[in-house]
Amino acid sequence: MGAVGSAEEAVAVAGETQPDVVVMDVRMPGESGVEACREIRSILPETRVLMLTSYADEDAVLASILAGASGYLLKDTTGHDLAEAILRVASGASLLDPAVTGVVLSRIKADRGASPGGLSERERQILELIAQGKTNREIGEALFLAEGTVRNLVSGILAKLGAGSRAEAAARFARSDPSES
Repeated sequence: MGAVGSAEEAVAVAGETQPDVVVMDVRMPGESGVEACREIRSILPETRVLMLTSYADEDAVLASILAGASGYLLKDTTGHDLAEAILRVASGASLLDPAVTGVVLSRIKADRGASPGGLSERERQILELIAQGKTNREIGEALFLAEGTVRNLVSGILAKLGAGSRAEAAARFARSDPSES
């Protein structure tokens, strides 16, 4: 058991201790909790990640799920419910806070109309800006999005494309016809 102050520390401590379950916030200093989740799951595929956060926005929920999180709970949950959630996730179950279930279902319905390749129009816009070398802050300014929202969307894009980095995603974009992304 341990506590850390950043996503990078979470990845390092998880690598050292190999826990059954990691409880992590979506937004952390430095790299996002979503990115840390993806890294932990890639080095420790048996470790489950439970996201515990104040944010119920659909981008954060979906980015977490795409990064391999086994559960997503809001911080207003009780201590008893959190303990129960950790046990459920440890046993292999998936878990969504009831407050975010509607968000996920709405997004799934909306994604049925997504462009070929599984990327939504917004994701294609972001991928094009990544390919132009834009930072998350610059993308946010261009598309009127918060930098954290862009970070979560980028995580989702990487997951959908199976890309390990922004550079890999940009290279795939550059090699493909943008209308097919």
